[in-house]
Amino acid sequence: MAIDQILKRKLTRDLSISLLIYTLPVLAIYLYFKLNNGIVSESHLTLPSFLEFAKPAFENIRTWGLIVFMLSLGVIEFVAGLYDDEWTGEERKIDIICFLAPKLLLPPVVAFFSLTVLPYLIPNLQNTLTWVPFWGAFFLIAVADDLTQYWYHRLHHQVPFLWRFHRTHHSAPYMGMAMLSRQNFIYTVFFSQIYLTATLTFLGLGLPALFVLVIKSFITLGAHSSIAWDKPFYKYKVLHPIAWVLERFISTPATHHAHHADTSGDGIGHFKGNFGNMFFLWDVIFGTGLITRKFPKSYGMKSYKQEEWYAQFFWPIFKSKKEGSALAKGVLAVPIAQKRDEVATSPRSYEQVQS
Repeated sequence: MAIDQILKRKLTRDLSISLLIYTLPVLAIYLYFKLNNGIVSESHLTLPSFLEFAKPAFENIRTWGLIVFMLSLGVIEFVAGLYDDEWTGEERKIDIICFLAPKLLLPPVVAFFSLTVLPYLIPNLQNTLTWVPFWGAFFLIAVADDLTQYWYHRLHHQVPFLWRFHRTHHSAPYMGMAMLSRQNFIYTVFFSQIYLTATLTFLGLGLPALFVLVIKSFITLGAHSSIAWDKPFYKYKVLHPIAWVLERFISTPATHHAHHADTSGDGIGHFKGNFGNMFFLWDVIFGTGLITRKFPKSYGMKSYKQEEWYAQFFWPIFKSKKEGSALAKGVLAVPIAQKRDEVATSPRSYEQVQS
């Protein structure tokens, strides 16, 4: 089904702006060397002296620390009763499968891409960017990584064909560590961020990529958590200026919870936007953001049928047997703005896309 012409024009405009944003880190690095008469002070990429102490911590967090932090935060959420007894049946199965599967699926995929595909596609370019200063590489990766993920996420909401591959993440009727990794396996394996980061690491930017990944992971963990750590910033007037900057720069529980709401009709839920993962700034720039400092009363999708874990994780290889399910055989997806009379002549079932 064709995307609405207005949406197409907006996508074209926003993609043009994105291309300009992608060039900013490259331009900054170029100007830096231009002003320094092209002198490269380091023969390889090193950390600034004030960050050297943090390197071991970042390396440990990347290998096992984040998993421990996720599990600990999840335990706190459960003990505090923040899931309202909703983590049952198929919900528990799909969350556990989606948490464990990437740990098994992605390492061999990324290893093959880094060790076999990249040397073939861009031979003789390994470690060619090790001369880039840490700050420049960090800026480059932070922008390229997160802006690419913003588009990957946004298009999965706005393109009907792609929606079903991201739908699993929005089926959870709760927020928290349990549902953080909840994704269809195709969405996970083709996750654009993975290959972009692997490519930049291959080119010699592995150290700043590590720092970006860890910082981003903590921001996304905090945004999905059912612990609303941002509420004090809204409650106390003295913190309001910090809140104003914070909520427009990074994803917070309030803005990201709104993205997972099961309705957008209450002025709080906004599944039609708030696509930013680490930086909410993209939503501000492209006009897809909504900031209310309030939290939705309910999450998920009103059309959710608690589909089988295998249908949610392996669709379209396995279909759901639940009657009326969007993952069942013969069900199509249409944009949320699509008029009912435009599809009424078809005997097939439809699910609206949360665009």
